[in-house]
Amino acid sequence: MSSSRRDVLKGAVAGACIAGAGGLSACAKKGAGAAPASMTDGVKLTEKIIADAEKVAGLNFTARERAMMLDDLQGSLETLAKTRGATLENAEAPALVFDPKLPRRPVKSQKNALVLGGTYAAPVPANEADIAYASIAQQGAWLRSGALTSARLTEIYLTRIEQHNPALSAFITVTADLARKEAAAADKDFAAGKDKGPLHGVPYALKDLADTAGVLTTWGAEPYQARVPATDAEVVRKLRNAGAVLLGKTALGAIAYGDRWFGGVTKNPWNPLEGSSGSSAGSASAAAAGLCAFAIGTETLGSIVSPSERCGTAGLRPTFGRVSRAGFMALCWSLDKVGPICRAAEDTAIVLSELNGYDADDPSTARLGFTYDGAADLKAMTVGFVPKWFEEGDSVDRAALEALKSLGVTVKEFPWPEFDFAPLAQIVTVEAAGAFSELTFSNRDDELGWQDKEAWPNIWRAARLFPAADYVQIDRLRRRAMEAVAKAFEGFDALIGPHYAGGALLATNATGHPQLAVRTGFAQTPTRSRSADAAKESGEKFRTPRGISLWANLFEEGKIIALGRALEEALGAARERPKGF
Repeated sequence: MSSSRRDVLKGAVAGACIAGAGGLSACAKKGAGAAPASMTDGVKLTEKIIADAEKVAGLNFTARERAMMLDDLQGSLETLAKTRGATLENAEAPALVFDPKLPRRPVKSQKNALVLGGTYAAPVPANEADIAYASIAQQGAWLRSGALTSARLTEIYLTRIEQHNPALSAFITVTADLARKEAAAADKDFAAGKDKGPLHGVPYALKDLADTAGVLTTWGAEPYQARVPATDAEVVRKLRNAGAVLLGKTALGAIAYGDRWFGGVTKNPWNPLEGSSGSSAGSASAAAAGLCAFAIGTETLGSIVSPSERCGTAGLRPTFGRVSRAGFMALCWSLDKVGPICRAAEDTAIVLSELNGYDADDPSTARLGFTYDGAADLKAMTVGFVPKWFEEGDSVDRAALEALKSLGVTVKEFPWPEFDFAPLAQIVTVEAAGAFSELTFSNRDDELGWQDKEAWPNIWRAARLFPAADYVQIDRLRRRAMEAVAKAFEGFDALIGPHYAGGALLATNATGHPQLAVRTGFAQTPTRSRSADAAKESGEKFRTPRGISLWANLFEEGKIIALGRALEEALGAARERPKGF
């Protein structure tokens, strides 16, 4: 099997340590509490310093070349002092805006249309756990018929959060009073014949990266534990306008990495002895444990897909630019994406239909509609697969492929590009180092609970030694990767494969393509460590979910959601619940 996303990021850190440039950035972290602009004061560069820096940067200039550049480099220190002296808020994005759409490769226009594939006429069950685990579509049908009130549904979830959150650490903040107020408003609307759409009255959980006016938004990190924003993220505003009910803010690995936050480690409901993976840790854990109808997550490099695999949820990472990030913590401006985590693939379409749309406060967003047709004939689709990925996979992976073939779709070999995508991971480390420069230069990164070679503080320090010119080259390679993946998708509606196979997770995050993770089976696994691939072989084994991923062309999420729904029905694995929840 391919290495996990953590290994991809670890490789980027190693690359920074080997190929980083030392001279001009070597004064970073010079003294505890040193002001960034003062770190260059009194630094007198010499030809020897330049020669030493060359070794870190993988360069080899002559003595004459070093002498010629000395004055220019000394002047660069003044530029660094001015840059580091500027106070930049996390929300202030770079002037350059990433666009996944390529020249001469037009994106098909879509209408805003949502057609569900199932029928939702079942009566409201007597067991409240059955109500909690019902799909958004089913809950919506009960709410509109008057068989269930939003107030009762909200209380069911609040009770379950109170009961199970101590064991899972899925929520950082529970907004019980707000939830009850919003539920009461939804019931009042229904009584008056007012219907705001498929999420009206449906309770949800929100990753604690999204700003909520007057409510703690901590980014899961020690330096921001008391942070209370004054305004709402655009996604929060949209969900409020859609009538959704906010239950609370879910835990995330500190500053969007892993499942460890300032309150502990978020757990996997299928095995509460292990972490839920991350960084959308609490969102996946809460959805899997039936603590909300759906949750909002974010992904830069696996943060929706990885916890969805671990917790057995349906996680959709939309196309870059599909959903506004305005009001969300920025980690990597050219890679950050917002998407839904649900218990059923079709539910992700319902949520995306409300989140989709252009936002003037996020210039990366596209003016495109979103179409989902759950009743469409799948036999018209062509889905690709890479034989090697399934040869290296396991029986659950191969069963998913066989189930796909049984649906009548055309399945044929996919020409996955022969391309080294690994350097693209450096984009995350460099942009994240810029986004959190203040923590590095103030030494407040020492406040973060996770401190080792794989943790953010070390990643950021190493990234500051990566040459700027080589970062530009990586961005040019990114364009080449975009062209390669776009060409590979010609003639295909979708691609199926194990989540991390062939570097596809990194590749499609970098190119902006959407990815849907769905549960397709189970495996007996020991309690796993932070890495999805590293397991502690001692102790009891647990029945834990396994899944498969589907990728599509840019902005064609509707196709992979329809395929994901069909796979769930064919395999039946998505119906099972974790024991004790």
